[in-house]
Formats: sequence, C-alpha cells, structure tokens
Amino acid sequence: MTLLREAIGDSLRRARLAQHRTLREVSTSARVSLGYLSEVERGRKEASSELLAAICEALDVPLSRVLWDVSTIMAGADGTAPREPALTGPAAEPEAAEPAAAEPAAAPESATASAAAEGARIGIASDTRIVIPAPRAEMLVLVKGM
Repeated sequence: MTLLREAIGDSLRRARLAQHRTLREVSTSARVSLGYLSEVERGRKEASSELLAAICEALDVPLSRVLWDVSTIMAGADGTAPREPALTGPAAEPEAAEPAAAEPAAAPESATASAAAEGARIGIASDTRIVIPAPRAEMLVLVKGM
C-alpha cells in the first residue's frame, strides 16, 4: 500500500531531479531545513499544506500539478485511473476544436485476430473501439536519463 506522504515525496523528488537541482538549493529557496526536506522526499514526514506550498513555489511547480501527480501515483497503487481534474477560471474555457485525428495505422492481422479473440473471451463486442487520449503537455514531467 502506498502512503500519501510517500507519493508526495516521490512527486517532489522527481520534480527536483528533473530540474537538476540539489536538496540544498530547494531547501534554501523554500526556507526549509535540508534534513526536513529530505525526510519529506523520502516519505518519512508529513508535509503541512504551508510547507508543501513553499516547496512547490521553490520548485516553480504548481501545487495542483504535484497533487495531480500524487493522485496518479495513488490511483496506480490501488488499480484505478484518476479522472481529469476539474478546471476553474481561464483554463476552464473551451479550447478551439482541434482537427480530427487521422485513422490509426492498421494493426498486423495476427495482432488484430489475437486482440479480437481476447476481447470476445472477456465479453467485449468486436466493433468496440478504445480511445486513449494523449496527455496534455502541461501534465508531463520530463526526466533526463542518467
């Protein structure tokens, strides 16, 4: 079972490492002791909302982004998928309609037959389509390989 404090720590550490910043840099900027920040990142300490906001500000990452990441981690741990967060304010206004996506390339015959057989086995109609939306660019955290 994943604990909330562990998921928060994982998200904060990934954000810090993606920026190639040290614990010392972030702790100084957030005005948090280096040891305490380390404990939060390792999931050993529960961060208060004020402390979490200070760390997010030091990382220049919106708190909402960290919480979304944490919800994704927690959902993965319990086997459910998080829903898209409800937006308010200017970001919630409808965007211009995007052009329709081109039809995906056809899968090889053997893969299609295999997928159809598996779908029939679990009770999915053969004409059912599964659409997986692409993640929004602002939801992605890029991590450079070592």
